[in-house]
Amino acid sequence: MTDSPVSPDHPPQLLSPNDRPLPLFTVAQLREREARGAHGLPAHTLMARAGAASAHYLLERAAHDGSLAAERPVWIAAGPGNNGGDALVLAARLRQAGIAAEVCMPVEVRTDDARWALDEARAAGVPVFHAPPASLDAFGWVVDGLFGIGLARPLDGVFGELASRIALRASTHGRVLALDVPSGLDCDTGNVVGGGAAVRATETVTFLGAKPGLYMTQGRDLAGAVTVAPLGVDLPAPADAARLNAPALFASQFPARAFASHKGTFGSLAVVGGDTGMCGAPVLAARAALHTGAGKVHVALIGEGAPPYDPPYPELMLHPPGTLAFEAMDALAVGCGMGHGERAAAALAKALACDTALLIDADGLNLIASDRALADALAARSVRNAPGGEQRCVLTPHPLEAARLLGCDTAQIQGDRLGAARALATRFGVTVVLKGAGTVIASPDGRSAVNPTGGAALATGGTGDVLGGIIGALLAQRLPSYEAALGGVYLHGLAADTLTASGAGPAGLTAGELAPAVRRLLNRLIYPARAEA
Repeated sequence: MTDSPVSPDHPPQLLSPNDRPLPLFTVAQLREREARGAHGLPAHTLMARAGAASAHYLLERAAHDGSLAAERPVWIAAGPGNNGGDALVLAARLRQAGIAAEVCMPVEVRTDDARWALDEARAAGVPVFHAPPASLDAFGWVVDGLFGIGLARPLDGVFGELASRIALRASTHGRVLALDVPSGLDCDTGNVVGGGAAVRATETVTFLGAKPGLYMTQGRDLAGAVTVAPLGVDLPAPADAARLNAPALFASQFPARAFASHKGTFGSLAVVGGDTGMCGAPVLAARAALHTGAGKVHVALIGEGAPPYDPPYPELMLHPPGTLAFEAMDALAVGCGMGHGERAAAALAKALACDTALLIDADGLNLIASDRALADALAARSVRNAPGGEQRCVLTPHPLEAARLLGCDTAQIQGDRLGAARALATRFGVTVVLKGAGTVIASPDGRSAVNPTGGAALATGGTGDVLGGIIGALLAQRLPSYEAALGGVYLHGLAADTLTASGAGPAGLTAGELAPAVRRLLNRLIYPARAEA
């Protein structure tokens, strides 16, 4: 038996993923890591540590909010496998710490480790019931220990009913803790296994390492706030592991803001788009580029009838169709409000013929998907620039645009977002930003990341245009493509999170509000850190 989790001498390590570029492990990688980590350890050690870490987490939470009151015990649902064993150890450790806890175990645990954990729980005096109570309202905390990363079929029957009840508790009373992953969640993809039931937790303690599915598609809603418990296993991440996006991955690439700087130091960006009646999209992008620090920002319009300048931001230089020399720019952001006409295709072809850093979004992506010549020009551009070691091109599709580019449907994209982003990056030799819940950034050299910032506040028109302007501005400031994409996505999402925290979201946040928030974050997070380095 391991040291008690409540011992002040040996508290389990708990890591907050906030601002940490943690590796994200797939199930296959975790299985290998778990086997290697357990090698040479006494039997049941990792399960004992998982239960101890979970108990320590709850005790730490209670120390701040008093949520483990004597009259409000902890209710713990335990499944038949090792996740249920983790839950039983948690119950035993809570009881040993003087906290009332009871377990609902509809089916007797089956694995050797879990049988050991059941003995531990019974020895600690934990009441174990086969049926759940009529209501979960009387409990201070509800813990999901039904199924972990090994679930291969949809939750149904008694376990599906329990998952639905726990999810309801999370939405009405909160304080639902999932052990390792919310039951029913595919931790590789963030989708619900087989479309069945799934637990919705407010918090998750995940074991050994972080998992990509906790940060993508439905995973972010189901997992809530995530804490990592490494369980004393410290093994290197696989070379192909994705990482959580964090400033440590990109901040060092931002240009210095020296006293001797001038506007040319920070590059010239042209935002190319705005067919007749759609000039708002490129203007939104251009305003965002100004706030992200580009030295000069142009708008190269495709259509007729646009205003000669932008009254709120006269710093922007608006150009009639065909009058701006693309090759004179440091970066181009092409596609916002561009339409699908002949002028749009000609402008995109002209941009692809340049060796200027390039971002392609929205209508530009749809043109590439529908026009083989443009797709070939994109691939040829990447090959042409390859000898320099930096392809300097970013695509920013949402799932439907990604599906068109890969010739599949959106269900396939959402079924494996990491795989889809990597496939696009390889096919076109570019950095890809696959937008959505848990935006994925992938480079053709194999690097990839999942972004943890942003949320429902971004679900409104124009926010994608703003993201394009932000990344375009970073390309103009000569950040490498991958780091420009990482930084742009992270700051864009964090701006939405910050505004939401101040009451400006999630409902009713407008795309135009993001750019000033990005500027504040840039100057608070990036440049103070650069000055201290």
